[in-house]
Amino acid sequence: MRSWLRKDLRILAYHRITPLPDPDIYEFDLELISTSPEGFREQMSFIKRHYHPMRLSDVAEAINTGRELPTDAVVVTFDDGYNDNYHVAFPILRELGVPATFFVSTGHIDTGHPFAYDWLVHMILRTGAPRLELPELGMDEPMPDGRAARRALATMVLDRMKETDALTQSAMTRRLETQWRIPSEVAPPDCQPMSWDQVREMHAAGYEFGSHGVHHRMLSKLPQDELEFEVRHSRDTLQRELGPAMLHMSYPVGGTRAFDQRVIDTTREAGFELACSYISGTNTQRDFNRYALYRLAVERNMGIGWFAAMLAMPSLMSYPSGGRMHEFRSDPTCSH
Repeated sequence: MRSWLRKDLRILAYHRITPLPDPDIYEFDLELISTSPEGFREQMSFIKRHYHPMRLSDVAEAINTGRELPTDAVVVTFDDGYNDNYHVAFPILRELGVPATFFVSTGHIDTGHPFAYDWLVHMILRTGAPRLELPELGMDEPMPDGRAARRALATMVLDRMKETDALTQSAMTRRLETQWRIPSEVAPPDCQPMSWDQVREMHAAGYEFGSHGVHHRMLSKLPQDELEFEVRHSRDTLQRELGPAMLHMSYPVGGTRAFDQRVIDTTREAGFELACSYISGTNTQRDFNRYALYRLAVERNMGIGWFAAMLAMPSLMSYPSGGRMHEFRSDPTCSH
């Protein structure tokens, strides 16, 4: 009944907003595309008409002061910091007057380098190597010819990488860049992050930014000193570039394996107000876990009917595809 009455806080999770590409031509990770520009405009118009869109800081202020949230509260969030957030999402949000919170990996904004997971997919799709050899993952596979088969292989690699530590992940990616001569330093515009000038322009227009770590590393896999660097250095960089403000965290990857109590404690001790997971669900004000907030992932094949139903009845709706990007709150390991 609670979902029908819309009393739970719904936090929408987006990554990229781009025209939906042809999978046989597109050379990057399709799973990161949340919707098309037209679809995004339709979705934002819908929540503007039927819900109460808020920034995450507005939610934190309500919690801190003991105020009730609106019964139809919705927060729009973005992870990573791709430059289509600036070129596509920002103009639509500003035109419609919908607030949003953008979680960025500050190291990628600093360097302009692509995200390692996206670049890994790109390399597997582009390489002429006859085999994929990753002994750290127990993989020695012939490189398939078809684009769909290569995407499936890349998905297998990404899933297995989540079980390794962050240093191993980085070393594997850099080794493949060298062996296959596909350096990320010369990445095409299709996979580039925003610049700090773009971030500052959005911030000046009233859009808030939070941390997605420094290098988008899975925080639970890091030793304590590197975990603290990812959390605290990203905080310090955001404050240096944007000035002092209430800050929030989105755990990179964000599933059940991506954060634990140690990560939560480090995030809280660094002064972050709220933190988002990538576990599917809504948030009741009665048992609000401010350092493990559930979100509803928006996927590229989700039409407006499915989008509306997900917001109205999130506990009853699944996703129209079995994408790898989300985990579900019903998993018994999701009680952070």
